[in-house]
Amino acid sequence: MSGREAQRRERLRATAAERGLDAVLVTNLLNVRYLTGFTGSNGALLLRTDGADVLGTDGRYTTQAGTQVPDVELLVDRATVPALASEAVRRGAGRIGYESHEVTVDGHAQLQRVLTDAADGGTVPELVSVQRAVEALRAVKDDDEVDALRRACAVADHALAELAAEGALRPGRTELEVGRELDARMLTLGAEAPSFETIVATGANSAIPHHRPDRTVLAGGDLLKLDFGATVDGYHSDMTRTLVLGHAADWQREVYALVAEAQAAGRAALAVGADVVAVDAAARDVIAAAGHAEHFSHGLGHGVGLEIHEAPGIGPLGAGRLAAGMAVTVEPGVYLPGHGGVRIEDTLVVTADAPELLTLTSKELLVL
Repeated sequence: MSGREAQRRERLRATAAERGLDAVLVTNLLNVRYLTGFTGSNGALLLRTDGADVLGTDGRYTTQAGTQVPDVELLVDRATVPALASEAVRRGAGRIGYESHEVTVDGHAQLQRVLTDAADGGTVPELVSVQRAVEALRAVKDDDEVDALRRACAVADHALAELAAEGALRPGRTELEVGRELDARMLTLGAEAPSFETIVATGANSAIPHHRPDRTVLAGGDLLKLDFGATVDGYHSDMTRTLVLGHAADWQREVYALVAEAQAAGRAALAVGADVVAVDAAARDVIAAAGHAEHFSHGLGHGVGLEIHEAPGIGPLGAGRLAAGMAVTVEPGVYLPGHGGVRIEDTLVVTADAPELLTLTSKELLVL
């Protein structure tokens, strides 16, 4: 295991110290993975400001934890979170940060009981929300994370290219058949799993932003929208391409050109320090000026990484500014109910210069 996880823990430790915390109880499994490298299905981390961290898991993962996280003390207990909370009291923690967006009301009550029992009549530690502190760290990717994202995007690019070259995207097939073949191809090319449930939407279904593929048959003249991604080393790619089967009508070409223009404007707005609302507006204003404001019903994009949707959110209700190293999507769309829709989406990394494009499949309108 490289020192990158140790460096991440140090950044969280600094945040905890600034907030006057003695420890942070990390219970989100992806955050535990980010901070330690542990990939088991039961794990939590007690991060202490004095550096004496403890990874908790159960007996199924003793060997795995020892291999993946050799530099952190291990506590083996099936009741992982209560055991770590008791350990925090035993080691003198007075203020303990916890992930309030992950802990349920019942879970919080259980933690309070555990802390009270462990205090055994003494001062009960205070539970303090850390307010997505780890997610804030995860929003900026390091070089290893960007490399994993590049490889995930390459798998998706190659899978689509192979299907198109082999004639798999053709009239007569169903959305389900195309989606399953695209998923299988990504697995063959090295993906651990698809990033999410692959969207295949043909004809009028393409006007539904998140249509679930069904037995609808692809037909000549249809718009075909494909939104998919691959997971590699835990990191997710995300790409949408919309093509036409057979012959493209004038209205389809016009809508496609409009979305392509908006997408280019959104990509161009990705810059260090850019406000996420302004980035959204750069693309949305193009669509609104063409009279289609009501036909673009979702945000422009989102962060990608260990989750398919993570910080930052890029949309009218977003908050914050972009920083170098953020991996985000830009995915405007125009959806005409009953007719069809177009979405074009890339995954990019914000840099001090122009954003780095990770999804390299052409955005020229493809007519198959």
